[in-house]
Amino acid sequence: MDRLTLALLTFDVGVPAASPDAFADRVCAQVREAWDDGADLVVLPEFLWMGLEPFVAGEDKLRGVAQLFWTDLWPRFSPRLAQADKGVVLGTVPFVGADGQLRNRAPIWDGGAFRHQDKLHLTPWESAFVGGDGVGLWSFRGVRCVVVICLDVEIPELAAVLRGKGVELMLVPSATETILGVERVGRCADARSVELGCHVGVCHLVGRTNSVLIDENVGRAAAFAPSQAAFRDEPRHLATPVCAEGDHALTVDVDLALLRRHRATPGETDPSKLGARPLRLLS
Repeated sequence: MDRLTLALLTFDVGVPAASPDAFADRVCAQVREAWDDGADLVVLPEFLWMGLEPFVAGEDKLRGVAQLFWTDLWPRFSPRLAQADKGVVLGTVPFVGADGQLRNRAPIWDGGAFRHQDKLHLTPWESAFVGGDGVGLWSFRGVRCVVVICLDVEIPELAAVLRGKGVELMLVPSATETILGVERVGRCADARSVELGCHVGVCHLVGRTNSVLIDENVGRAAAFAPSQAAFRDEPRHLATPVCAEGDHALTVDVDLALLRRHRATPGETDPSKLGARPLRLLS
């Protein structure tokens, strides 16, 4: 595949839904609309499924949302998104593992096959969760992809692990409550694009709701390409305005052929092509 159309969607978690099924229908409708408009791969924000919280009884809202999503909704609505030639990162949702611990998990439909990615590094507000064990690389229609959830994109050690692994597209579902969080995620996503020589797509949760975790949310959708000669005449930084509400979309035409030609061309300063070098701190 030489080109891929990527749809990065914000999601307003403050929009009321009449029922859990209505909430899931809204998510499915946004994905299918993006597909119908030509997108190959759709990305939705971190913690969008915490929008199910109003339908959960009891004090443990996180486990309640996990139960509602994975046991009730997922078996019924997810087959609608298992399309052989399309893909979607369905934001993230709490997941209770076999060990009884909570994880912040991104469900992914990859051309009709299911996979997931757990968040590795947790914010102080995610104290009820445990971090995932590692990051998974996967191929969507021949494109080497990785999902890196919000804070994880701010961790340089993760980029070091991915160096030399052939990542072509990094997808970053995020949820941030202030412009500072939006900036941290965006600036680090841009850096990952330079360091790894890959395309990076970011989308944020927006909106206000009564929640134990996502009461206030601001963000945007943004896409970054490497700052190398091959991309001189291409858009290297695209973004919607930062917003506090509303569903917004950024559709990006990702030129994989250009990226691959660049990687095969020597003779240019490019950090993604430099091998790891042991360093010591000089006093």
